[in-house]
Amino acid sequence: MSGPSQEDPRMVRQARQAAIVIFATMLIWVGAQVIGGQLGWPARFAFLFDLMAGAAFIWALVVLFRVWRARS
Repeated sequence: MSGPSQEDPRMVRQARQAAIVIFATMLIWVGAQVIGGQLGWPARFAFLFDLMAGAAFIWALVVLFRVWRARS
């Protein structure tokens, strides 16, 4: 197992980017649900935000899986 001083900067950057995407997606997703509910948006817009959030979460999962495999 490699120590913190032997971390690949590219892998660290990718993991950090995935974490930021997960956090931002969560905030935008929840915010869109709340705003959409208050403004009375149709359900198709909620579904659209659900699909976009799902795509972002899947992308982040794939990136984190690749980082995990590279560290093994």
